[in-house]
Amino acid sequence: MKANPCGKSVYISRREAIRRSLYGAVGMLLAHGLSLPAWAVTELPKAKAKARAKSVIQIWMWGGPPHMDTFDMKPDAGQDYAGPLKPIPTNVDGIQICELLPLLAKQADKYSIIRSMTHGINGHETAAYMVQTGRKPGDGEVYPTAGAVVSLFKGYSAGYKGLIPPYIVMTRLQGRFSESGFLGSRAKPFATGGDPSQTPFVVEGVVAQGITEQRQKNRREFLRKLNTLEQVMKGDEKLAASAQCEQAAYDLILGDAGKVFDLSQEPAEVRDRYGKTKFGQSCLVARRLVERGVPYVTINYEGWDTHKGNFQAMQRKLPEMDKGMASLFQDLAERGLLDSTIVWWGGEFGRTPYAEKNGTGRDHNPGGFTVWLAGGGLRSGFAHGATDEFGHQAVENTVHMHDLHATILHLLGLDHEKLTFKYAGRDFWLTDVHGRVVKELIA
Repeated sequence: MKANPCGKSVYISRREAIRRSLYGAVGMLLAHGLSLPAWAVTELPKAKAKARAKSVIQIWMWGGPPHMDTFDMKPDAGQDYAGPLKPIPTNVDGIQICELLPLLAKQADKYSIIRSMTHGINGHETAAYMVQTGRKPGDGEVYPTAGAVVSLFKGYSAGYKGLIPPYIVMTRLQGRFSESGFLGSRAKPFATGGDPSQTPFVVEGVVAQGITEQRQKNRREFLRKLNTLEQVMKGDEKLAASAQCEQAAYDLILGDAGKVFDLSQEPAEVRDRYGKTKFGQSCLVARRLVERGVPYVTINYEGWDTHKGNFQAMQRKLPEMDKGMASLFQDLAERGLLDSTIVWWGGEFGRTPYAEKNGTGRDHNPGGFTVWLAGGGLRSGFAHGATDEFGHQAVENTVHMHDLHATILHLLGLDHEKLTFKYAGRDFWLTDVHGRVVKELIA
């Protein structure tokens, strides 16, 4: 019995009560983004430019990597600025990078270094928002990240058929803002959790610690036997939709799709080449994901906020980064995937050229820093722009974040000046339309 709007009591059958409860449960699933491709947005602006890239792998250097100790070294600036690390030549004449990156030095012909990035925002969260969205914070709206935009326009609404979500983050989300912004759950990234260097790689909701595949199958069969409601209510559309959701979930957990996270399928020598670290194995998973056609993968690489102990941290982290990224390049190139995959390396800003904390650390530097790009129609073996003699400010061919976004979207066949989304009753631009495609970076 329940009260109707007029205050009178009405009676509903038990079956009807179950039916309404079921509809409510399915509605909650859809509201929280656990829907199938059938419920994705279907009407979006069509891409007019020919796409040269299909996927993006973003190496997110959380904390801000020191450009002067990696890809924009200033050996003539003096010890107080240059620090103890030395540059080495690469396989491209005139380009030098840090001595702790010998494997990437051998593959400099595969990427372009942008040494003139700038945005002027000094705080981690606000700078990360700028780099991820291409927008300045503070106008009252939360804009979607580049990954969310790509997920929307290259995901299920654009014909993506995979059970793996179109936007994956390895292994936890990047910041304190919503990656999907006002796009909502339809463009929300799937964060794997876990550690791919561990066996098994415990992926949130896909791989359960200590539960075998056979036990998962037994559980599913037991639930199927208990599900008498489905037999009673055959032909019910919403119940069928719920069953479809369940089928897709189990196909991901027990089927071939979920095996993309199973690194035991890779030869031991391949895993060793990437490095048996969280970052190295994340690079290997990223390669496996783009092989499956996943449009956007972010590797959230933590530990780069080096206010103190910067040079000691570089001794640990740069060789780790070198192995993982060089192996990723090697595999993408050998498998014919580099031409269709953009690799984007960078953090929320760079570091200052002068040392702090008794000469052991570097502070935030948003005035001039380095990002580099590879693959997907980008020019390779090229260094674009420059910072001043001390590495403090971008002074030549400066590139802003909205320019970088425009360039990446262009290579994906998306015109950044025409991407809009109806939100709160009006159309919002998804990107900063003042950005320009940096043609010097395009092959």
